[in-house]
Amino acid sequence: MDARRIIAQVRDGEPLTDAQLDWFVAGLASGAVSDAQAGAFAMAVLLNGFTTPERVGLTRAMRDSGKVLTWDLPGPVLDKHSTGGIGDCVSLILGPALAACGAYVPMISGRGLGHTGGTLDKLEAIPGYRTQVGISELKAITAQIGCAIVGASADIAPADRRLYAVRDVSGTVESIDLITASILSKKLAAGLEALVLDVKVGSGAFMKDMDEAEDLARALVQTAQGAGCMTTALITDMSQPLVGAAGNALEVIEVMETLTGTGVTPALWDITCALGGEVLALGGLADDAADGAGRIEQALESGEAALRFGEMVCELGGPADFIERWPDRLPAAPVIQEVVDNEGGIVQAIDGEALGHAVVGLGGGRRREVDRINPSVGLSEIAALGEDIGAGQPLALVHAASEEDAEAAAQAVLAAFRLGDSVPDIPPLIRRRILR
Repeated sequence: MDARRIIAQVRDGEPLTDAQLDWFVAGLASGAVSDAQAGAFAMAVLLNGFTTPERVGLTRAMRDSGKVLTWDLPGPVLDKHSTGGIGDCVSLILGPALAACGAYVPMISGRGLGHTGGTLDKLEAIPGYRTQVGISELKAITAQIGCAIVGASADIAPADRRLYAVRDVSGTVESIDLITASILSKKLAAGLEALVLDVKVGSGAFMKDMDEAEDLARALVQTAQGAGCMTTALITDMSQPLVGAAGNALEVIEVMETLTGTGVTPALWDITCALGGEVLALGGLADDAADGAGRIEQALESGEAALRFGEMVCELGGPADFIERWPDRLPAAPVIQEVVDNEGGIVQAIDGEALGHAVVGLGGGRRREVDRINPSVGLSEIAALGEDIGAGQPLALVHAASEEDAEAAAQAVLAAFRLGDSVPDIPPLIRRRILR
């Protein structure tokens, strides 16, 4: 085996064997493959692509480059992954809801990427919540409560961590083959029996085009199934924020209102039930997706999902009374400013990516890996597509650390909205279901 030979094969469009992929990925994890070689490999894959068997082989090798969890539990081990969007806080609700339905959910999640928020950053808005735990603690909490939402430990898919960093600086982030292997290697290392994928499409997603979103969804489903994990995907709309907030603590507020029934966001509720229904059916806990969606709805309506969430928060270092006292426990920004369009009109379009960058500019996301996040900042009460905004009425509220930050964000938010006189066509929330 030789790294240069393997890179040349990919460059020339010659397929790699599983043995070659295993050897190269092991070299990524150990350091035997250099950064230059890793970058050349990533560029060759981007330019020429992989066959489905090669993509499966790469994913399996990256999964097996570290620890792969095994379980002995009285229910199926299930999970969900989203490709990311604005106001997408589904994981915080779905994990405990699945646990309330008899599943076990070791949800290994990530931080914000580009303009999209990260599940771990949202949870860290809860004082004391620990997102980094060892494998033994992850397994213990999952077995006890039914769910644990944490970050990947250094033992999980170390080859992915290496290749991800190289892709970020080598202009190869966009490769569907490498995206697929990166996402699935970490998820499958958790020892899942079934997985549901939420592939976002629209202005607030990475995939702006339906064809691109479908290509990614099919690559993810086919690869996961090829690696032995039952998987389906829903392509869901991200032409506007999923909830009326963007920002870490502000999205946790939306989550808690939905979990406790004090202010349910219909889109958040509907997507949570749809995704949960899919994976409960795959895991044998429901007759079909519709039956599973009903079970998730019952877990939310009964308050059992909220109880599981509170237990998880407590076990991972957060306040023991978070379910009862969450309005007092979350940080709040000192400056709140309305974003006003003086002429008003009906919301025709929303640039979700621009809203995400506005939150990053406030300090609610990272421009560099070393940046610290301010969990209190962001946007709330974001106007929805088709909403009629009267002259002088706010399009959103900016939550900021200073008046200067608030004004800059307000201008960015104002530019992200297009208003007009007619009601626009609003895409359905669930655009497509991908089974294979």
